[in-house]
Amino acid sequence: MKIVFISDTHGEHSHLDLPEGEMIIHAGDVSSRGTEDEVRNFLQWYSSLNFKYKILIAGNHDFFFEHETDETIQSVIPDNIIYLNDSGIRIEGIHIWGSPVQPRFFDWAFNRDRGEDINRHWQLLPDNVDILITHGPPSGILDQTVRGESVGCEMLLEKIKQLERLKIHVFGHIHEAYGIEERMGIRFINASILDVRYRLSHQPIVVEWGTIFDK
Repeated sequence: MKIVFISDTHGEHSHLDLPEGEMIIHAGDVSSRGTEDEVRNFLQWYSSLNFKYKILIAGNHDFFFEHETDETIQSVIPDNIIYLNDSGIRIEGIHIWGSPVQPRFFDWAFNRDRGEDINRHWQLLPDNVDILITHGPPSGILDQTVRGESVGCEMLLEKIKQLERLKIHVFGHIHEAYGIEERMGIRFINASILDVRYRLSHQPIVVEWGTIFDK
């Protein structure tokens, strides 16, 4: 299965040139200000894409997903989009889990204090996760800002070390840390599409699922 990863499109989704694939995963920040109109515009575009599976989590700009009720959120999400919020799904034998939370970052959505506050979310992750989607990165992996600060989550990294089946961890949030890094037998992907100046600068990242087992 060919999987396309994107993140942090911030309303620029209609300008993307997407490669072909069977599954697309968006790791949050679909909007700029988090309004319902922005979210609806994105969902209409996302729903129209020619992928068999379309998976989505929210990010720190996506206030609509934090402020509205589950009922309201589900009412605007098209039937062919899978929205994950501290939840998971199994697709063709692949166990996927998604969470929008990240360590406190100014006054944005889905902020959690470092320590037990955020760790409550990571403890929800089941042991059989194959693909993990979070908005923010783990500590020390594709998480460095332009000021040289490592802002990823330490407790997320500790939880990842316990997930023996995990093959891919995709996230965004830190635009300038876009790229791929392999550690502990896991492919870490920062799929931020916009750069630090919010310009459309990065390409979607594509993974052929079967190839990650060939090493």
